[in-house]
Amino acid sequence: MWTLEPHDALWSGNAYSDVVPSEDFSIRVAADQSPGARLKGVNMEPEKIDYAAWIGLDWGSYKNALCLQSADSGPVERCTVEQKPEALHSWFMNLLARFDGRKVAIAIEQTRGAVIHFLLGFDSVHVFRIHPKSLKNYRDALHPSGAKDDPTDAELLLQFLRLHQDRIKPWIPDEPPIRLLLRLVEFRRKIVGKRVRLTNELTQLLKEYFPAALDCAGDLDKAMACDFLSKWPTLEKLQKSRPDTIRKFYQEHGSRRRDVIEERLKQIRSALPLTTDAPVIEPSVFMVQSIAPQLHSVIEAIAQFDQRIKEVFQKLPDAPIFSSFPGAGPALAPRLLAAMGTDRSRFSSSLEVAEYSGIAPVTERSGKSKWVHRRFACSRFVKQSFHEFAAESILYCGWARGYYDQKKTEGKHHHAAVRALAYRWIRIIYRCWKDRIPYDEDKYVKALRQRKPAWLESLPISES
Repeated sequence: MWTLEPHDALWSGNAYSDVVPSEDFSIRVAADQSPGARLKGVNMEPEKIDYAAWIGLDWGSYKNALCLQSADSGPVERCTVEQKPEALHSWFMNLLARFDGRKVAIAIEQTRGAVIHFLLGFDSVHVFRIHPKSLKNYRDALHPSGAKDDPTDAELLLQFLRLHQDRIKPWIPDEPPIRLLLRLVEFRRKIVGKRVRLTNELTQLLKEYFPAALDCAGDLDKAMACDFLSKWPTLEKLQKSRPDTIRKFYQEHGSRRRDVIEERLKQIRSALPLTTDAPVIEPSVFMVQSIAPQLHSVIEAIAQFDQRIKEVFQKLPDAPIFSSFPGAGPALAPRLLAAMGTDRSRFSSSLEVAEYSGIAPVTERSGKSKWVHRRFACSRFVKQSFHEFAAESILYCGWARGYYDQKKTEGKHHHAAVRALAYRWIRIIYRCWKDRIPYDEDKYVKALRQRKPAWLESLPISES
C-alpha cells in the first residue's frame, strides 16, 4: 500500500524552490504494513566501540606519516612508513600483534586509493575517511598561518578522530559484488568520456581537411568509422579505390542497405577536396591515423565493460528493483544500484541520499544574506548517475515529463529542472530500495493524484 508522507521541514523552508515546493510529498509504504520500519523521529545512536588505539595517517605517494595514541591516553607516537605493500603490511601486522587483535581506529584523508584498498584486508582496523575540506578547515583553525606538513596533518587527523568520533561514521565497505560493480560502472563512465573526447577531436580534424568522411564513414563513435579512416585517411585515396571494394567494406561492417551504400558511393564520386595544401593534409593524416586506432580500442573496451557489468548486475538480488525504474536501462540501472549499495543501514532517510549524491542544495546564511546553491563537495560520479537518470526518465515517464515541464514553466533552466526531478526520484528510489520492492508507476501516480498537483492533472495517465 502506497501512502504519502510530507517531506522534511528543512526542505519546505529552504527554498530550493526548483526542487521541492511546499506542497510536494514523498512516497513510502504505510508504517502498519512494514513492522520493521524505522520509527519516525527516533535517532538510533551508533554503537560505541572501545578502540585499543587511535591512528592518524597522512598518506603520500612515497611515504605515509602516522601518529598513534593508545586508548590509555599514552604519549603520541610518530613514524613514517614507505608506500610499499611490504612496509605497510609489516607495520600493521606489528600493530595488531601489539594490541592482541583488538580493534583500532584510523583516520585518513582519502576516500579511495592504494592505502584504502590495503586496509580492506584487516577486519580489526576501522577506517574513518575524513574529507579533505574538513581537515583543511580544522588545520586552518589551529594554524592560521597556513603552515602544512605531513606529520602535522597525521596528528591533526588523530585529534580530529578522537574528539569527534560521535560525529563521523566508520567506513563500512560494501559486499565484494557491489564494490566490483561500482568500480566497473565508474571506469565505464570514464572510458565513455574518453570516447567523446576522441570523437570530438576526430570530427574537428576531418572538418579541416576531409569533410566528406563525416558523411561517408558513418557515425564516428562506431568501429566502422575507425576502420574507414584507417583504410582511407584522405579523399584522394578514397576516390582511387574501386566501388566494389568500398561496397564490400560497408557490407562487411554491417551496412547492408543498398540505397544507403549507393548514395554514399555517389557522394564519394562527386566529392571535391576542401584543400590540397600538403602542410594541412599530411599532419592531419598522421593525427587521424593516431586517433582512429585509439577510438577503436575504446569502443571495444566499452563493449567489454557492458558485458561484464551485465553479468555482475543480473546476479545481484536488488537488480529487479533498479531495473524497474523507467529510463534506467542497462547503463543507468547498475549505476544507481552501485550508488545505493546493499547496506540498508547506510542511509536513514532519502535526504541523506540526496546530500550524499550532491543533488540536495546547500544553504548559506549570514546576517540578512542567504544563498542557496548546488552542492560541490560530493561524489561527481554519484551525482552524475542520479542526474543522468532523471534526464533519461523524462523520455519514458509521463509524470516525470510533467514535473520537468512545470519547473521549466517556472523559469528554471534545464539542469535545475533535472536536479529537481532527480531529488524527487531519490525519495522514490530510496523507499523502493529500503523496502526491497520494485517501482510501480500506477501505484505512485494514484498516490500523487490524491494530492492533485496541477502539473499532474494535465497528463493523460491512467489510474489503473
